[in-house]
Amino acid sequence: MKHNMATETFPVIQQIGRSTDANSADLWNAMHHPDLELAATCLLRDQYGKTLEFGDLYRDSTAIIIFVRNFLCYTCKEYVEDLAKVPKSYLKAAGVRLIVIGQSSYQHIQQFCSLTKFSHEIYVDTGREIYCKLGMKKGESSSSSGSPHVKSNMITGSVKSIWRAMKSPAFDFQGDPAQQGGALIVGPGNRVHFLHRDLNRYDHVPISSLLQYAGVQTVHFGEKPQILEV
Repeated sequence: MKHNMATETFPVIQQIGRSTDANSADLWNAMHHPDLELAATCLLRDQYGKTLEFGDLYRDSTAIIIFVRNFLCYTCKEYVEDLAKVPKSYLKAAGVRLIVIGQSSYQHIQQFCSLTKFSHEIYVDTGREIYCKLGMKKGESSSSSGSPHVKSNMITGSVKSIWRAMKSPAFDFQGDPAQQGGALIVGPGNRVHFLHRDLNRYDHVPISSLLQYAGVQTVHFGEKPQILEV
């Protein structure tokens, strides 16, 4: 996996998987990240419009939280399609939640889940408060060697995104197109094990790496990344 300054790997990242070793008492002694504490009380909405605090997602368990750019972004769609392939039994065995957060209206959640076959948890931060407090990037920078989870090229992917926007009941981009996403492994409580802020639309953390960092049985994704420049 390519690392850059947008990725923060905390001291426990090499031993985040569960262990029966008697010397692993500090296994979950991750950093308390100040940005996370600021974001914990921000409100999210589920597909029904019901609100909950961001901190509720990881108060009592570890969570892998993926922030997507927007629900019309083709790279996000294809990344979440692969997230959908993670078996719930793997997550349950590890005691880990898998969560996607977008920045659209909650009314777009159900359609996005149907499109991606994503049956895990998904919420929206419509005002992008959590994105901002966690320092997620605006605009695209740097070059990328591609994501193993993105199958479409830029032209066909962009055309599909525009077509989906046109077919949407309300013609919108389902979030700020300039907003970048990221990945967070956190909990229980405000203990951050891993934080990555995407530099551009292809700068995804491989899903198999996230699962490994969180102590979840990994899933193999065999696609080779495209070589793409941004």
